[in-house]
Amino acid sequence: MTSTAPETQRGQDAGDALGEQPTSWQRRLRRFGHVPRPETPLRDRLDPPYTRPGRQVWSVLAIPPHVADRLVRWSGWGGPLLITLVAGLLRFWKLDRPHAVIFDETYYAKDAWALVNQGYEGSWPKDVDKLILKDPSSVPIPTDPGYVVHPPVGKWIIGFGEQLFGFTPFGWRFMVAVLGTVSVLLLCRIGRRLFRSTLLGCLAGLLLAVDGLHFVMSRTALLDLIVMFFVLAAFGCLVVDRDRARRRLADALPVDAEGVLRPDARIAETLRLGWRPWRLAAGVMLGLAFATKWNGLYVLAAFGLMTVLWDVGARRTAGAVKPYMAVLRRDLVPAFVSTVPVAIVTYVVSWTGWIVTDKGYYRNWAATEGKNSSWNWLPDWLRSLWHYENQVYDFHVGLTSGHTYESNPWSWLVLGRPVSYFYEEQAGCKESTTGKCASEVLAIGTPLLWWLACFALAYVVWRWLFRRDWRAGAIACGVAAGWVPWFFYQERTIFLFYAVVFVPFLCLAVTMLLGAIVGPAAGQGARAELGLTSGDPTGERRRTLGAIAAGVLVLLIVWNFIYFWPLYTGTSIPEDLWRDRMWLDTWV
Repeated sequence: MTSTAPETQRGQDAGDALGEQPTSWQRRLRRFGHVPRPETPLRDRLDPPYTRPGRQVWSVLAIPPHVADRLVRWSGWGGPLLITLVAGLLRFWKLDRPHAVIFDETYYAKDAWALVNQGYEGSWPKDVDKLILKDPSSVPIPTDPGYVVHPPVGKWIIGFGEQLFGFTPFGWRFMVAVLGTVSVLLLCRIGRRLFRSTLLGCLAGLLLAVDGLHFVMSRTALLDLIVMFFVLAAFGCLVVDRDRARRRLADALPVDAEGVLRPDARIAETLRLGWRPWRLAAGVMLGLAFATKWNGLYVLAAFGLMTVLWDVGARRTAGAVKPYMAVLRRDLVPAFVSTVPVAIVTYVVSWTGWIVTDKGYYRNWAATEGKNSSWNWLPDWLRSLWHYENQVYDFHVGLTSGHTYESNPWSWLVLGRPVSYFYEEQAGCKESTTGKCASEVLAIGTPLLWWLACFALAYVVWRWLFRRDWRAGAIACGVAAGWVPWFFYQERTIFLFYAVVFVPFLCLAVTMLLGAIVGPAAGQGARAELGLTSGDPTGERRRTLGAIAAGVLVLLIVWNFIYFWPLYTGTSIPEDLWRDRMWLDTWV
């Protein structure tokens, strides 16, 4: 395991020791923990290397050096794939249980079935769910258009699983489970790239694999996990783009006679970074998120600003005197074009099924009610779609009807009010003192993980503000983009499970905190930063204790996931045991 801050200085007086005199604002911020940036080689600041496990680990395990080197090379993919395999087995285990249409599956499963069969959502009759579960082939797809309030991408994805495995609970949950599993792999690789540590990357993926909310949403045909997947994929694309752009800058900078890379203001301010396909891919992913649920639009805005600020930091590090002006001239327009217009085009293309048919809801509005509009020069389908979107927006902002499981976003991080997707009692349960057993699917995060994440977020914000750690800023941006927009609609009916969009970033925050608890690796740079000599055992002792503490926290989180397993899967348990798991009164 490595420190989570290879580019920042931990020694309080390291800057002075290196002959760097802190400015007045740096002196004032020192009381809050700010310390100067260390004298790190420029190339490592632009393109930090990945850490490697120390030889002591392999010596303890009696593994020869050549085998150890091979294991290190394989671990970059082998570790994440192993974590993903475990996550997949958990998510696909009895995926068709409960054999019921749970919570909002009653909307999305049926809309998806109609969409993949006729190109638009139908108006389903009431009380048709039982017939679908009994014999789906006997239920005709309604040809009358249905009024839906979410874009179609998520339903196309759910419908693809139904095409493969039928109009059954397994069919409409299949693709969501696939995306939930793959998102664990994505987070492992993203965490590895962020922290430059395979172990920390795998730890982030493991935390996501055992988060209860992510797990339940991976086994339910709702749209929010699909949004999460595309948001996480977009974030990963932007992180790869950042690395490649900074590497390109480093390769363009001059090298002095001693072979040391040197900053150059002219190159840093004028170099064009060229074709950036990963940023374009991020635009597509963000468009797909927006085309699943509209809250993806806020993520598009936040990530767009974040990637521009990354370019500013890269050019400043490379030596730019006016990095903001350089980005304004060289990067801002390409960044905008490769994200915002691409996302909008992706969104419009996602409506193709509705566009090519003449039976979708409001599809012919422009030719009927809207025929006298001053915008008649636009295509009818575009004007009809715009009208449809206006009506949907009015619906969303006006949705204030009360619901048993609604919750305010202020309560999400502490899991104030989870959502019960399915509940069933069975009488005649001999194991229970009440004579009843209970089966429930409860959309709630793993409590110990989320409560630890509250402290981790405070640490991340502190590290971003006072240590200027870009990774902490990126994690905070991901959480804020998925969480903060809901505070603007507190009067609206909203639910805890919307938070699944930023769960991967909570896992990254916890990983960063656990990495800090373990402490820096006992390498030369880390020892110098801590003021230790090569033979000083203090660093090793502190690191050992930190590793034990972090390991205990991870084991407690895994145990907590196992403890709540019956509530995540709808497993029948005695009512006494069910009540034991209701830790807060608001969970009932």
